[in-house]
Amino acid sequence: MSKLRPYVLSIAGSDPSAGAGVFSDIKTLEGNKVYGLGVVSAITYQDDNTFAGVDWIPVGNIIGQVELVLAKFPVKVVKVGLMQSLPVLATILNYLIEVKPAIKIIWDPILKASAGFTFHAEVEQELLQKVLSKVFLITPNVPEVRQLAAAKTEEESAQQLSRYCHILLKGGHREDKTGWDALYLQSGEKYTFRPKQQNISAKHGSGCVLSAALAANIAQGYKLPRACLRAKQYTAQFLSSNPALLGYHK
Repeated sequence: MSKLRPYVLSIAGSDPSAGAGVFSDIKTLEGNKVYGLGVVSAITYQDDNTFAGVDWIPVGNIIGQVELVLAKFPVKVVKVGLMQSLPVLATILNYLIEVKPAIKIIWDPILKASAGFTFHAEVEQELLQKVLSKVFLITPNVPEVRQLAAAKTEEESAQQLSRYCHILLKGGHREDKTGWDALYLQSGEKYTFRPKQQNISAKHGSGCVLSAALAANIAQGYKLPRACLRAKQYTAQFLSSNPALLGYHK
């Protein structure tokens, strides 16, 4: 009989194609040897390449889902995905920290769907700084980090945001070194992770997969640089699993 696995909670939107959001997170968490728990923050109307709309779950209902899960399971890591707004995210973060002060929160700041639907066009900087100070790590891509920090380059943006929390800058949208991820620690240290597999194809929800895999590895006790490397390796396997937009997990 196997030993009990760590528990990781995903708070994210529901995607009927299960390529992104909470359903994808659960599959990724299980594929990375942790038990995945899921709370729905939004109901989306989409498939792997079309986004038609979203219904937001009221923040009180999100917290109601979270409350029972945290009361029963020893969750040490939470991954947060699609949120209606920064104020809603701030409310949820405050609740998580109040209930479990030592909890590690990973925020994947989804500002725009891969199909082109924009969730958040503007970011209020003062509130953003308060939000970042409450999370362990954020996992933006290049367009997201530029929008969050509004600096001249993604490098400057990531460095600016790393004053408040750790940053894993995903490299899928980089123009110079596509697929090269960069970890910016609050201490000022930087690690880079280059892609190794070449036979990959674009996948719906790949950003969700990377951040969920990272959450799983942190829950297993890996140091952050090693957790990032392992998450990148898992995501590469996902991207190379087939030529379609929906990838396969282990």
